[in-house]
Amino acid sequence: MMKDAFLVAADAALRTLFSPARASRPCPTVGAASPTAMTLSADDRAMAAGLMRVNHVGEVCAQALYTSQALGARVFTDNAALARHMEAAGLEESDHLAWTRERLRALNTRPSLLNPVWYAGAFALGLLASRMGERVSLGFVVETERQVEAHLASHLDRLPAGDTESLAVVAHMREDEARHAREALQAGAAELPLPAKLAMKAAAKVMTTVAHRI
Repeated sequence: MMKDAFLVAADAALRTLFSPARASRPCPTVGAASPTAMTLSADDRAMAAGLMRVNHVGEVCAQALYTSQALGARVFTDNAALARHMEAAGLEESDHLAWTRERLRALNTRPSLLNPVWYAGAFALGLLASRMGERVSLGFVVETERQVEAHLASHLDRLPAGDTESLAVVAHMREDEARHAREALQAGAAELPLPAKLAMKAAAKVMTTVAHRI
């Protein structure tokens, strides 16, 4: 059973980093064929590309976090219900991964070159949180999703008004993240201590600053 859990986690990592993401829900854009790359100015296109690269990195990290916490729930506490909760949330986050990757292609830009690094770091954090028990693991989800929701809200203000496709994607992602936080709270999440929240915020700041360009 433990071996199977690790194999599933390894497969999830490989699929996230090296396989095209497939969404189970349609991308919430205003049209199937986006003219964004052609109609935006060079400056606006560069801004949109950087912000959507950051958002794609966030979804790479989300896959790592939910995969590692599902693994931890099975290995550390033998909590199949919690593992299923994490896996279900991760499946929805995979839609975000596909949507943000689609926007990067439409904007004629690439994902972050450091995605394997971001994934490894997020996986380690998720595994550590799960090692501390169910309520802390869920609390980590709540705080992560709250910070992501705030981050996406800032992107709604910074994305070019003409990039309606990216704006639609980010708005829908923000709704999903808020719901994931509510669901984790309802499942019994513990409130994380302030130092942990600040450390998470500082780590996210480093990641978003670097991923915007690299």
